[in-house]
Amino acid sequence: MAEIIQAEKKESGKNRSRKRSRISNFLDMTPMVDLMCLLITFFMLTTAFSKPKIMEITMPDNHVEGPPTTIPDFRTINILLSGNNKIFYYNGSLTPKTGPVPILTKTNFGKDGIRKILLERNQIIFKKVEELKEKVVKGNLVMSDSALAREIKKIKKNEDKNYPIVLIKADDEAKYRNIVDIIDEMEICNIAGYAVVPICEKENTMLSKEK
Repeated sequence: MAEIIQAEKKESGKNRSRKRSRISNFLDMTPMVDLMCLLITFFMLTTAFSKPKIMEITMPDNHVEGPPTTIPDFRTINILLSGNNKIFYYNGSLTPKTGPVPILTKTNFGKDGIRKILLERNQIIFKKVEELKEKVVKGNLVMSDSALAREIKKIKKNEDKNYPIVLIKADDEAKYRNIVDIIDEMEICNIAGYAVVPICEKENTMLSKEK
């Protein structure tokens, strides 16, 4: 804000009418400094609270030496994605050591579809994680977001023998959006072990019969 200060020099009666009054300009920078401080504080706070949204995807490592990791059939859920937002699943392996060959079952992305199936198989971890979140929301437990995320990882790690292992597979007709949706379901259902793996020829044949 600029402030104009007029300073008139006292002159005699005759000189006062002939000479103009001298004007000096003074620029008050105080409001501008206050505004800069407010802007700096605003950008510091918004930058600190703004966190990038990252989606973690577990992919198989083709460079690992040695025999592949064996997954128990009773813990395995295979989810197959295809065109037109179609989703199927089957439990176990296509070549089980004991028992019949699993049957491919069609479902959907709704709460009564694949989410319900995952929650039924992941009740132990889901219940413990939800109880922890409820304590934080109600204020019974004071914990930051980063600390809460670490505690959830500990719960999933301690229950490694109980959680299901989900293998996500997509054929050539599946959309990228469906892969994002199913990974979101993994987070919603607190699935500790899941991975996106290539689909095999037998599974493609099974999908072609369902179309």
